[in-house]
Amino acid sequence: MQFDDDANLDTSEVNDVRGSRIPGGRATVGGGIVGLIALVMGLLFGVGPEQLGLSDGSPQPAVTSSSAAQVQQTCKTGRDANAREDCRLVGVVNSTQDFWKQEFTRRGGRYTPAQTVFFTGRVGTACGTATSAVGPFYCPGDRQVYLDLGFFNDLRTKFGASGGPFAQAYVVAHEYGHHIQNLTGTLQKAQDGQQGANSNAVKVELQADCYAGVWAHHATTTPDKATGRPLITNLTEQDVKDGLNAAAAVGDDRIQEKFQGRVTPESWTHGSAEQRQQWFYQGYRTGDMAQCNTFR
Repeated sequence: MQFDDDANLDTSEVNDVRGSRIPGGRATVGGGIVGLIALVMGLLFGVGPEQLGLSDGSPQPAVTSSSAAQVQQTCKTGRDANAREDCRLVGVVNSTQDFWKQEFTRRGGRYTPAQTVFFTGRVGTACGTATSAVGPFYCPGDRQVYLDLGFFNDLRTKFGASGGPFAQAYVVAHEYGHHIQNLTGTLQKAQDGQQGANSNAVKVELQADCYAGVWAHHATTTPDKATGRPLITNLTEQDVKDGLNAAAAVGDDRIQEKFQGRVTPESWTHGSAEQRQQWFYQGYRTGDMAQCNTFR
């Protein structure tokens, strides 16, 4: 995956609070086995810790600003995105939102942007306080995506993904898929408390995978809002394979087999490795969000 060296990155779409402290905040998800269970439950779940039952429901304090906020100072151009992981993720956020704004406009709608929050350790959200153990998630309460960049190392070392820049892009695009579901009224279907291979929770997750594929299909042709040129100039076959590999790595069957030694479809929340690959590729192949009806 290659960015246009001369393109400008829009860091206003990312709130970098890495190294900040939550005054008086208390996370209810700890390390060890509790953190592991939370990760298995919450990985790319798409909703915040309150919906997952991981928050005590108390009012959440705002995150204070910090001098550790790096992206505003260091992520200026596509050249930076090609050189630095955090800048690359800024570029992915920009590209994803440029595409969905264009798509909503084409369909006669209006896209409402969502910020991505980079954090370390734990973070306060409108959905409750979360630790990094929950994995990347989207909070419908404040319409923000939350991401601890350390997760990408876990994706390789704990879940066996091959890694690569586009594996990271897939994760971000999946979470923005949940934002699209929130805007279109689909996300609430996952919040009925049901689990299992045929549950709405799984169907919502697979649709977010498909939406990530739809963005990938258009990534190299979506014009940047500032220059009119595509921000992402090249997406290779290997990039797509890395995305498919990451989708499979976080399939419920793979995670259950690895961490509990058996597969229990009745407790699935995301879908199998095969299903996640299938729906991501469906979106990538067609480039059409109308082909992402996992509820049919």
